Amino acid sequence: MKLSIVIVSYNVKYYLEQCLCSVIRACYGLDAEIWVVDNASSDGSVEYIRSRFPDVHFIENQENVGFSRANNMAIRQATGEYILLLNPDTVVGENTLSGCLYFMDTHPEAGATGVAMLKDDGGFAWESRRGLPTPFTSFCKMTGLCALFPHSRRLGRYYMRYLDKNKTNQIDVISGAFCMVRRSALDKTGLLDEDFFMYGEDIDLSYRLLQCGYKNYYQPLRILHYKGESTHKSSFRYVHVFYKAMLIFFDKHYRHSNRWLAPFIQMAVVVRGILDLCMHQKERLFGWVGRGRDREADKSYLFLGRPEAVESLCRLGLENNLKIDFVVADESNKPDGHLDPSLSVKAYDYVIYDTGAYSYEKMLYLLSLGAEHTRVRIATYSMETSKLITMNNVY
Repeated sequence: MKLSIVIVSYNVKYYLEQCLCSVIRACYGLDAEIWVVDNASSDGSVEYIRSRFPDVHFIENQENVGFSRANNMAIRQATGEYILLLNPDTVVGENTLSGCLYFMDTHPEAGATGVAMLKDDGGFAWESRRGLPTPFTSFCKMTGLCALFPHSRRLGRYYMRYLDKNKTNQIDVISGAFCMVRRSALDKTGLLDEDFFMYGEDIDLSYRLLQCGYKNYYQPLRILHYKGESTHKSSFRYVHVFYKAMLIFFDKHYRHSNRWLAPFIQMAVVVRGILDLCMHQKERLFGWVGRGRDREADKSYLFLGRPEAVESLCRLGLENNLKIDFVVADESNKPDGHLDPSLSVKAYDYVIYDTGAYSYEKMLYLLSLGAEHTRVRIATYSMETSKLITMNNVY
């Protein structure tokens, strides 16, 4: 087996379904297997996905065992030469997996590689490549120096914004949302550290790969990452788990050589966590009080797709009171998609792509091109599933 794809899922069955649809396209011609580990979802994920994808291997947990432990369950049973850790709230391009495999095959020094993650408005997610959170780098991040001097190799190392996002680069940390790792490297480093329930395990694995003499890389191959669709980032639990992971990483790798720093690091992490939680809660409060709930039903949509998809989506739009303008299009007669000069795309909040008319590769390419000019957000519609998916809602 060349590639084993491992996806850990929790209560995101429709996003997982979309992810699997894109992965299956990207696996065409590859010797690959797919593992889904469900962490005790309560939304009927296992029954729904199992019936839709009978060739996928499932591990059904009776409790939420965390991200690291769930991944390890599948990795131990997987047989691929390479292991891909993939989030369920992602969409991969048709060429992404083959491109990463080719790179790993031709760069034996590479322990793992990541890719360019796009937000739903096409903006580049800086988490796509990061530096190690050493005490100094973490200090720069928490104090805002990283944001003030983003292109400084010393002060801005956390997000490495001084690197060209359109070129292959050697980096320190690969995001766990998409991390293709060499199985032989995992045999040397060990699997994910299960002390990390969620968050931080990707930093720890990346660090151990570097310690074993491997190099970590970033590839300018695109995926869409909704970034934590199943996580409420304004919740106390999120802040607690995230900053606890930071402390675990510091204790594991830096405490022994920075004992005098330990109490200051712990205090800084706690204070920053409290500030982040307060900021998120303030944003939520002002969002509700000042503007009311920002409902996607109040947004405007532009649909590009096949005639038969127009008829199907029209019914869905009427049922949900969505304001949708329809344009019959596909990749051959409108290759520029929503960037076609005849379309006033800036008049819309979302562009909906018919997944049967456009490849995921093309959608992501067009989304990235228009990111700085249109800021239109992407949505997808599949006649196969009869689902319209945005970052915040499934219709």
